[in-house]
Amino acid sequence: MSTIHINDNYYSGNSVVVSGNKVIIDGKDVTPDSKEIIISVVGNISELKVDVCNKLQIRGDVGNIKTQSGDVDVTGHVTGSIQTMSGDVNCNYVGGSISTMSGNIKHKK
Repeated sequence: MSTIHINDNYYSGNSVVVSGNKVIIDGKDVTPDSKEIIISVVGNISELKVDVCNKLQIRGDVGNIKTQSGDVDVTGHVTGSIQTMSGDVNCNYVGGSISTMSGNIKHKK
């Protein structure tokens, strides 16, 4: 299980979903009071699905990442794909594909 840091709070889990202004970790609502959301994960996580956040940081491996808005930074491997509508992507190896409509992509092959 990974350690997930959202703003000033720490959680453990395998799946993070941010949808409709709600932050859900493994089915539990952990929505912060702040309008700015920064998500940091230390360890491996199966998926991240985020409508809007300022930044996603993953320090480990991840399955799939999908976000509408927010920069994505992964130091481990992505076994699936990364999709973002608006935001920069910086990562290592990606098993699937990377797509962004508005942002830069930097990754190692």
